Amino acid sequence: MILNILGMLVAISGACMLMSVPFSWYYQTNDLLPLLGSSLGSMILGGTVWYATQKNRNTDLRRRDGYLIVSLGWIVMSLIGAIPYVVSGAIPSYTDAFFETMSGFTTTGASILNDIESLPQGILFWRSMTHWIGGMGIIVLTIAILPLLGIGGMQLYAAEVPGPTPDKLTPRVTETARRLWAIYVSLTLLEVIFLMFGGMSFFDSVCHSMATLSTGGFSTKQASVAAFSPYIQYVVIIFMFVAGINFSLTYFAIAKQNPKRLLKNEEFRWYFYGVVALTVLVTLVVYFAVEGISLEQAFRDSLFQIVAIVTTTGFATADYTSWATCVTFLFFILLFVGGSAGSTSGGIKVVRFLVLFKNAYLEVKRQIHPKAILPVRFNGKAVSPVVVGNILAFFLLFILIFVAGSFVMAAMGLDFLTAVGAVAASLGNIGPGIGGVGPMDNYANIPDAGKWFLSFLMLLGRLELFTVLILFMPFFWRKS
Repeated sequence: MILNILGMLVAISGACMLMSVPFSWYYQTNDLLPLLGSSLGSMILGGTVWYATQKNRNTDLRRRDGYLIVSLGWIVMSLIGAIPYVVSGAIPSYTDAFFETMSGFTTTGASILNDIESLPQGILFWRSMTHWIGGMGIIVLTIAILPLLGIGGMQLYAAEVPGPTPDKLTPRVTETARRLWAIYVSLTLLEVIFLMFGGMSFFDSVCHSMATLSTGGFSTKQASVAAFSPYIQYVVIIFMFVAGINFSLTYFAIAKQNPKRLLKNEEFRWYFYGVVALTVLVTLVVYFAVEGISLEQAFRDSLFQIVAIVTTTGFATADYTSWATCVTFLFFILLFVGGSAGSTSGGIKVVRFLVLFKNAYLEVKRQIHPKAILPVRFNGKAVSPVVVGNILAFFLLFILIFVAGSFVMAAMGLDFLTAVGAVAASLGNIGPGIGGVGPMDNYANIPDAGKWFLSFLMLLGRLELFTVLILFMPFFWRKS
């Protein structure tokens, strides 16, 4: 059964890869045959595995199967997705190609490329496509377009959807996935139109829109979005912010024309006010600390970098590590925050921090009133102790993995800032960090062993720790 679904995912990956071929043909680049061959090979391999295991497929999909399929699906997709880079010669090293692909599918945006403009358009499109697929999740995509996975679909959905709890829009998970993708596609097309209106080419508009709505951050330019006009930057800011909102809320605000539901949501309000407050603070610091910068540019650069980091998109228009030490420290803290639960962003998520702070406040209050029943409330409703415990465990694991990961990277010879920056940015699915992997640098100088390790951290962060870590627990493999 697991091989059957993995074969399907590989075939879908090949079909998505095929969408890059028209760009290679139109621009007459040398990546047409590598992309075509990789695409057909993936579809044949995936289709063969799917067909060969179809007869023995078990329709009883358990929760543990969902965790295994999601984790293996991401790994297999990245192993297959790296092939076009190597075959075309765009990234000769398979280690680098796998790192770039895993960074794409997990919407991390960390790159090893030093000359992005030299890559052919077909490869650049596939690079952005990995973001777009990974943004909403290849598993949700499969549930949405293939009713074959309708049985047991919720197990896959629960294992993949980012956030403390998956939020279904309809009783049927298949219909939920379809509606999420409808919003996702609509917002992507809308951004393409706005970017083209600002003078960006169709190709660049499509690639940047896919990278924005997925909160990925891969650009077609080495200078990222700094290569484009202020208008383009403001458009990207707006859509990055939207991508960091819970997609269920976005659905109700747009499709159901119920924006009040968005405004009443406690997580959204903290997300919005947090971005506003941080922007005002950083703008003032930048305006007075950076010589010769205008107030408008200080505001635009500050807003762009804050939204890019908070939503874990990872685009850049300025080097925030050069502004002021206090700003660098602030952005390092923001590497852990993330956007809203149920969005395409990574990180710990705003809702988890809200629950943690509220629970800490109530613990202090319980010292005075030990017999009082003081439940943690979110959006006016009591949060289940099970959910609070899950959030506490997630936060502890996240910090422990960050500390252990930083030690591992430092042991490989990286300096302190680069080690902690690379681990925080990879685990939070952000891309640019601090030190040698800051917004104006990349991951090209990381040792090969470090790239494989950071790829694992990207997967951990994208699937929110538990989905992957549970596979390493002995009880997971017991029959009983």
